[in-house]
Amino acid sequence: MNTYRNLIIWQKAMNLVTTTYEITLQFPKAELYCLTDQMRRSALSIPCNIAEGKARNSNKDFIHFLRIALGSLFEFQTQLEIAKNIDYINQEQFQRLWNFSTEIEVMLVSFIKKINV
Repeated sequence: MNTYRNLIIWQKAMNLVTTTYEITLQFPKAELYCLTDQMRRSALSIPCNIAEGKARNSNKDFIHFLRIALGSLFEFQTQLEIAKNIDYINQEQFQRLWNFSTEIEVMLVSFIKKINV
């Protein structure tokens, strides 16, 4: 059966969420309802929107949800840079999450173009 779970892009987005949760555990408790929450929410939104879009019965709807996922990814990348700038994460953690996110970005853009034909 061909479901969202078979999509490599969804699987990679799930890895991004897991890694984000692991890394944000070390953020200051004062950030729990701010940057920690925002990073987790934006990361979480990516695979959720891919899954919801896949469940739709039209390419137009799927593309709409993939674009929302892309927007959430860009939010995440911005928050990631903020976390690095204020020294909540080190260079290795930043690079790990950045590499995940840029790989997903390329895949999302390509996937949208492919479906949009």
